[in-house]
Parts: sequence; C-alpha cells; structure tokens
Amino acid sequence: MTTDNALHAQDYHSNRENSNYTMLQAFEWYSEGGGVHWKKLIAKLPELAEMGITALWIPPPTKADAPNGNGYGIYDLIDLGEFDQKGSVATKWGTIAELKELVNKAKEVGIVSYVDTVLNHKAGADYKETFLAEEVSWDNQSQSTTKKYDIEGWTGFNFPGRKGQYSDFEWHSHHFLAVDYDARQPKKSAIYKISGNGKDFSKTVDPEKGGFEYLMYADLDWNHPEVQQEVIKWGVWIQKELGCAGFRMDAIKHMSIASVEMFMKGVREQTGVPLFGVGEYWKDSFQTIDGYLNQLGTQFSIFDTPLHYNFVEAASGGSNFDMRKIFDGSLVQYRPQDAVTLVNNHDTQPCQALESFVPTFFQPLAYALILLRESGYPCVFYGDLEGCKGPDRGTTQPMSQLADFIRARKLFAYGSTYDYFDHPNTCAWTRSGDEQHSGCAVILTNGSEGSKVMDVGKEHAGEIWSDVLGWHSGEVTIGEDGKAEFHCSGMSVSIYTSKDANGRAQFGKK
Repeated sequence: MTTDNALHAQDYHSNRENSNYTMLQAFEWYSEGGGVHWKKLIAKLPELAEMGITALWIPPPTKADAPNGNGYGIYDLIDLGEFDQKGSVATKWGTIAELKELVNKAKEVGIVSYVDTVLNHKAGADYKETFLAEEVSWDNQSQSTTKKYDIEGWTGFNFPGRKGQYSDFEWHSHHFLAVDYDARQPKKSAIYKISGNGKDFSKTVDPEKGGFEYLMYADLDWNHPEVQQEVIKWGVWIQKELGCAGFRMDAIKHMSIASVEMFMKGVREQTGVPLFGVGEYWKDSFQTIDGYLNQLGTQFSIFDTPLHYNFVEAASGGSNFDMRKIFDGSLVQYRPQDAVTLVNNHDTQPCQALESFVPTFFQPLAYALILLRESGYPCVFYGDLEGCKGPDRGTTQPMSQLADFIRARKLFAYGSTYDYFDHPNTCAWTRSGDEQHSGCAVILTNGSEGSKVMDVGKEHAGEIWSDVLGWHSGEVTIGEDGKAEFHCSGMSVSIYTSKDANGRAQFGKK
C-alpha cells in the first residue's frame, strides 16, 4: 500500500499494529439471500479476526430494485435496509440494524469495513418520464444511429417508501445520460442517449466501444452539478452513518475519471477521514490501468485484473506455463502501492458474466503469490474461503486450508523479500522477518515436485524448519551458512518457518 493507505490502515487498525493487512470480499454472487448475510458475517467475525482478516469489502448495502437483488441494480442509495421499498424492508443481506452491528463488532475485533459503492447507474425507477433522446450504436457508442426523438423512459425516482427521510432529492431524466428502454417500443433493444444542454458521453471512460460510457439501466450524468452534490453528500452520510473506512467503487471503467476523483476527494475532505478507495477497472491491460491512475488527482487503488488473468493462464497451461512470468504485465509488478491483488471475485466465479475462474487446484499457488509477498494489498474471495453455492456447475468447493495461508501472512510474512525465480516450474522466496516475526521461506511448483536451496540468514543456523501447512512432512535444518534445501510436492506450496515459531497447533490438516 502507499504511504497514505498505510497511515489510513494504521488509523483504523489500532489494535493490529505490526500486522499485515488482508481484505476479504465478504460475499459471493450466490450468497444466501433472505436477509441473513449480515448475521452470518457477525457470527464469523472472531474466526476471521483470528486468521488475520483486517478489512471486509461488504456487498452493496443499498436497496436494490428487487428484494433479493445483490445491490448492483441499485434503486435507493439512502435505504440501507430501513424502509419498505421494492418489496421488502431488508436488503438481500439484512436490515440496517444488522449492518451497523456488523460494522461495529468488526471494529471491536480489529476489522474495518469498505462499502461496495455503485455510482454508475440507477435501476427500478418509480415512474416513467418523456424526454428527447437519440439512439447510439451498441458497438460504437460515439456513433449516433438515429435523429433525436421523444421516448418514454424509467427515470423518475421519488422513493415513496422513504418519504424524504435523510434526503429529499429526487432523480429525473436530466440527471442521466442514457437508458436502454423506451416504453413506447418495449420490444426494441437500444441505447438511448438523452439530449440536453451540455450533455455528452465522457471522453475519459474506457476506449472500448468508441468510449464505453453506457453499461446498464439509467446511466448517471456526473457532469450535472446536482448529481455531483447529491452523491458526494451521500458518501459523507454513509461514512458517518456506518463508520466505514473506505469504498470499493464498482464499474469505474464506465465512469469519467473526474467523477471518481471528485467523489473520493469530496468525501475525504468533508469527513476529514483518510478513506481508502479501490476501483473495479476490469480490463486485462496494465497500460490502460496505468494511464487511468496517472490522470487521477488523488490516491486510489485498482484491483489487479492483469494478475488475475495471469493466474487463469497459468492454471490452464499446467506445467507448460513458465512460472517466472507470473507477474508479467501486472499492476503489482509496476505499481505495487496501487495494486489490490486478487485470485477470484463475484464476477469471475462460474456462471457469471465475466467468468474466468482460477480453479481450486491452482488457488494455493495463486494465494501464496498474493498473501506471502511484500507487494500489493491482497483481497481474499469469500467463495474461495467458503465455497460458491451457485447453480449446477456454479457450485465450487473451498480451497483447502486457505485460512492457514491467511494466518501464515499474519504471523510470518514480514520483512524484505528475496526471490528465487530461476526455474520455469518452481519459484520460491524468503521473507527476512522483523523484531516480532520470524519470517518464512515459501516454495511452490506447477510441476511434479520442487526443491530450492535458499538463504534464510546465518542467525537461523541450526534451527529446524518445517512446512506450517503440513503438506510436506519433511523437516530441514538450517546450515551454518544460513542456507537449506526446501521442498514442495507437485502442483503445491510449502510454507516453512522455524519449528519453534510456527505454532503447529494452529496449522496443518486437522
């Protein structure tokens, strides 16, 4: 993390000094609905804190356009499960009281919360409005395909169930840039670009599709001063309401750079809190992400999409993939201070729109590479920790002992990193440790088996080191020169540390 984020983390992790920070995406797409999720997370907090989780990325807590919606089809930013709207009081995840209990109890055990924030669009309008629009091409959104004409779209939001509580702001067609539905032509599929003074698609969205402004539903017009004011006001309100420590911003490749900067700067300045920010810019291109970050005038992190796709390629290639290239073209390779590293998420899991799942057999290698190294801020996926509960092929098993990988990060993965990436199948590194932590040696292979002679320091001479996971039963004795030969089994990982320091009772197959 950058210095700003390190200071931020220190502020919010006061009882976690000298600790590695580890984020958990605290849901998967098919997490149980019916308002039970916040309660389930509350029950798991002691376990999560003990293993080493220090931050929760919680799903969108705002009211969706349907009772069991995950929150990305967002209806009301203000309703956190408090008002009878869209068929329920609670969101899919639970009530506002349970949400506040989750955030507060998480703080008590040293875990902060980041709110999944959907500011690209709105869904489930309360009534239709008539306005002037023109159709643009799905494949090239900068190209108009018709003249302007009147359409009838769902753009009126007055939130009758909330009755103006917390905010009396109402949304109308002039607050949006485009919709994809005309009630006068219900069978037609098109992007309808809304006309108005100064209205235009942003030139700083992702260049795909001639400028990938429109994604879905009613697209927010961030150039409108009332939109800017209301959304920043909401960010200040929810931070104070929940005491959250930051935001995970959804779909930023479809939002202008100015809008993301405006939101983060505005909320930080008005709350006086050094809020963490991370965005989903889902594109396998370091150059594009690097260019985006270079234009932002405020500190901001991005999920390392290129690294995720490297993991996918490596899993597909098996022993033919050259593990020396695993970080090539990744954000963590070139901008580690801005990289939030991940293996999978709710969009990449089976049966989802961006499906590109790193399979369970390769996950130990991938998680070792994001959890046990110095660079990047790792994000663990709930579906890898608990399994995904999707339909048919969407169901996956949890990764074996992922909690122990997180625990190894918490207890041992400190100090400088020394790499041994000199073999196409077997790569390894050591962590030197610090005054409070013993350090570790990590070795992994995508081949049949692996071994590596590594230097862990003469100060460890004579110590017996063993694999804290219990996946490799052999022990090694550190030589007088500080070196030893470490081993791992095929398509596997070993995490070695001093036998006296590794807390055997906490590790290994039970």
